[in-house]
Amino acid sequence: MSSLGTYEHSLSLDGRSVLVTGGTGSFGHKFVEMVLARYKPKRLAIYSRDELKQYEMQQKFNPNEHRCLRYFLGDVRDLDRLKMALRGIDTVIHAAALKQVPAAEYNPTECIHTNVLGAENLVMACITEGVKRLVALSTDKACNPINLYGASKLASDKIFTAANQLSGDGGTVFCCVRYGNVVGSRGSVVPLYQRLVTEGTTELPVTDARMTRFWITLEQGVEFVLSCLDMMRGGEIFIPKIPSMKITDLAAALSPGGKVKIIGIRPGEKLHEVMITEDDARNTVEFSDRYVIEPNPVAWTGHVLRDGAVPVEDGFRYASDNNTEWLDDAGLHELVASTSKD
Repeated sequence: MSSLGTYEHSLSLDGRSVLVTGGTGSFGHKFVEMVLARYKPKRLAIYSRDELKQYEMQQKFNPNEHRCLRYFLGDVRDLDRLKMALRGIDTVIHAAALKQVPAAEYNPTECIHTNVLGAENLVMACITEGVKRLVALSTDKACNPINLYGASKLASDKIFTAANQLSGDGGTVFCCVRYGNVVGSRGSVVPLYQRLVTEGTTELPVTDARMTRFWITLEQGVEFVLSCLDMMRGGEIFIPKIPSMKITDLAAALSPGGKVKIIGIRPGEKLHEVMITEDDARNTVEFSDRYVIEPNPVAWTGHVLRDGAVPVEDGFRYASDNNTEWLDDAGLHELVASTSKD
């Protein structure tokens, strides 16, 4: 897949009732934009706790033009409010989370209440209200976590994949999507570097010269989620094949001729991100555009190998430093240019 490749699927959201938790975030904005442009959902509900962001979103997406849009003020910590918001909803995209690594380290209970207990609340609410499908957004930091944010998202992933056992035959089907850093999203290093360059900074901060990361655009992320919503059977973790780049190379591409300043690795930060460990490999299959960590094949699922799926080799590891696809300067600028059009 090229740096701007898409993920093919035959999914249609026409006539469906869809709710996005954390719908006023970067992913939620792009998801709503793409769904409104392609489909005619019966209802598209944005569930979040920030009234200002909801107001701003209503200015962007004209409610008179898009009558399917609904806005629910609420928190995933509130089970009763979730149940009310999910009445009549058949499809849920779960994007709500506390995501800042340093903030989670300093406020661990807040992170757990939202990312872990919030996931449990959403599972219970979906099963109670008869939701058909849920895709939960995970993160590369949930794989072999070394910080609380990653650990909370690993716990969240376990809650959602195991939830298929609670919902039973004909009940809600749950899966997770795990991908890397999003170009242009809030908290990404790319807009930080762009701002510093615009301000005239000639020395960009890098925590460690060896550091690598996976990269994906918001549009690619939404495309991938939609394709997984179409492909899911329950209990999977879907991982896209996306390129890696050294942070020093990224800095050089955004500030040609500039210098980098090594500032030291931060608490909870990895040198390289991992999306599939050697232990995960036992249950992982490969497709042309993605990997799928299947639920334990001898457990509850009864899944058979999908058409086109190839089991990965024993000991396989998918990490940002051993990736077979790398971004060069041109590829990075292509990603950044596509993001700036949003």
